[in-house]
Amino acid sequence: MTTVYGTYGPKLKRLPEWVKRVTDYVYEKLGRRQHFYSGESAFAQERGAEFARRLAQGESLYLLGVGPFGHNTGVALIKVSAKDGIHIIANNEEERFSAEKHSNKFPQHSLAEIRLIMASRNISAQDIFCILGSWDYIRALGFDLKIIFEHAPSSLTLLNPRHDPNFNLSHLVKGLGAPKRISQSLGLETTQPLIGMHHHNNHAYLAYALSPFAREPEPVILTVLDGTGDNGAISLYEVRDGQVICHRQNQSTIDSLGYLYGYISSTQGGWSFLSSEGRYMGAAAWGNASRLTNPYYKRLRQILYFAEEGNIHVNRTMVNWHIKSHTEPYGQPLIDILGAPIAPGDMWNPDSVLSVDDIEHSDITQDRVDKAQALQLVFEDALFHIVDHLIRKTCAHKLVLTGGTALNCIANMHLVQHFNRDYFQRYLGQDQCLKIWVPPIPSDCGVALGAAIQFAMRNGADARNDFASPYLCGLAPSTAQIQRAVIEEQGVEARKIGSLSQADSLTEVARFMASLVCNNAVIGVFQGPAETGPRALGNRSILANPRNPNTLELLNSKVKFREKIRPLAPMVTLEEAHRLFELDEGAKTDDYSAYNYMVLTARARPEARSRVPAVVHVDGTSRLQIVRQSLNPLIHAYLKQMGKQCGVEASVNTSLNVGSPIAQTPAHALQTLKRAKGMDALIMVGASGDIFAVWKTDSDFKRRLAVFEAQALDVMPT
Repeated sequence: MTTVYGTYGPKLKRLPEWVKRVTDYVYEKLGRRQHFYSGESAFAQERGAEFARRLAQGESLYLLGVGPFGHNTGVALIKVSAKDGIHIIANNEEERFSAEKHSNKFPQHSLAEIRLIMASRNISAQDIFCILGSWDYIRALGFDLKIIFEHAPSSLTLLNPRHDPNFNLSHLVKGLGAPKRISQSLGLETTQPLIGMHHHNNHAYLAYALSPFAREPEPVILTVLDGTGDNGAISLYEVRDGQVICHRQNQSTIDSLGYLYGYISSTQGGWSFLSSEGRYMGAAAWGNASRLTNPYYKRLRQILYFAEEGNIHVNRTMVNWHIKSHTEPYGQPLIDILGAPIAPGDMWNPDSVLSVDDIEHSDITQDRVDKAQALQLVFEDALFHIVDHLIRKTCAHKLVLTGGTALNCIANMHLVQHFNRDYFQRYLGQDQCLKIWVPPIPSDCGVALGAAIQFAMRNGADARNDFASPYLCGLAPSTAQIQRAVIEEQGVEARKIGSLSQADSLTEVARFMASLVCNNAVIGVFQGPAETGPRALGNRSILANPRNPNTLELLNSKVKFREKIRPLAPMVTLEEAHRLFELDEGAKTDDYSAYNYMVLTARARPEARSRVPAVVHVDGTSRLQIVRQSLNPLIHAYLKQMGKQCGVEASVNTSLNVGSPIAQTPAHALQTLKRAKGMDALIMVGASGDIFAVWKTDSDFKRRLAVFEAQALDVMPT
């Protein structure tokens, strides 16, 4: 018999349900006046039926997805037809244009860029069939109030927006004006309706549609494990015969694995919410990874109750974030285990932030990273518990992970290794292993696109789409825009060094880039539309020498100015990936495409530690990206040249930014070059294929450029 320690579930039930029903009724009426509708409304069903009818008649229809408020706002555009399926045109993230990380502001810059994209394709605002919201905002307010009232009266302090400035009730109330603002931003004279689509369904439909499993007949299981949603934080799905079936949504944002990891990583690591999770995961690698000997794991595991049928409940005796949110997030039992939480006012304070610089001689630091590893182990226990239930329930062996927690790439690797052929043979009598896929945009930066895809698939469109790469954020910069930015940015110079459209020129530029990096230069790459999602994948990247063991220190101290706990990631060709890393069988689908987006780690082979020491983390893993020639010819050619000159078809790859979101515009890229003291040059590519080398005027890069074999370099006009 299982012994349960603590308390689980809400204190009150009838009052919160009544609050939700009243709020839903009132907010729905207010929404209709503002042309704002729930995805479950009669209006949404009517628009869906009209969409299906016109689709069946052979029309091509445009859908606009919008995240108008809440963290990670943005805008997406797709084209749908019965003949060609779903064509993904753009997924613009507001933070890239505003330079405000996890922006919760109205996406005015993203909408302005969408208008430019539409104009380049001769699409008018009147051509948009429907505008879809990234949350079912009309229903979300009532659900949030229900959660707050579950522990009334003590929890009513959460009604104050200061407890969560990124996304709170004030956003939902102010957001009623979103349809009018969106319509005005598109240049429309009348307000167009906005239909809010179910948040976790947006995650699910997007992830399934982009996955290689959508092209295969076998059933697929899908998890959305998030911080919060319209009606829960954990949603479990099965896709069978093309139909997305929701098995469960847990109806709670307190029983949330996203919040569990977010609150503890923030209050133990010293970084703010949404910026803490990846850093803490990196710190965990220095901790004791044994469930038998980690000094915190067994006690911390009591923070979760592992219930039947894959259910997870958070111990509300140990936590207090359902009462006081960020201001007093721990109960006394959790303080007894982890110590007092770092207060919001002390976030980013150098005396509070977790650093491993003294890991060799500080017992205090070892203690802190052991806590990080304990949290990682508990999170993985919960993930395994949920996935085990889904596999046994459905007998499926293909899994898509999405929601913010799907960015936990080390847990994703352990998941594949746990549900191996031995597991399937023992428990299901199948000669199978778990096959996994994670989209490049599993977090909320993908839900605007997910809203459009969900509406399309629920109303007659199948999952067929032309997704090939995540280079979907904004327009590719023109040569003229790059030239203008260089002229306007003081302290930089540039020369044209080649063209992507000429094979010989591309090879020479790639050879030049490899020569620089093999000699320990650090260079940036700025080309095409930006990547959507949290990872730089070759269009907005900083490249460095993977063979130099000092590269990590160089990039962290003189280029990125970031913590040592954050490892560097490699980009590699498929052939080199096989030579350097133990690629898991469960990631083999679609020629190992699960490794395309830095969402899955792999164990480094013994020889990798000596051949590419800069990209092997302290725990012997690497979060790799496999680069395909068809998707990124310049970077693939560069990696091939790295093999010839440096001995490995590999490179360090980190994002083109310094203390800000990934660079979006030519001006952003040039500012990054100037801020990164240890960065030698920037390779910039115009939409026409013209390639430029850009450097700081006071650097000695001209000397390196002089040895480049292409002698006929056109000096950039000034």
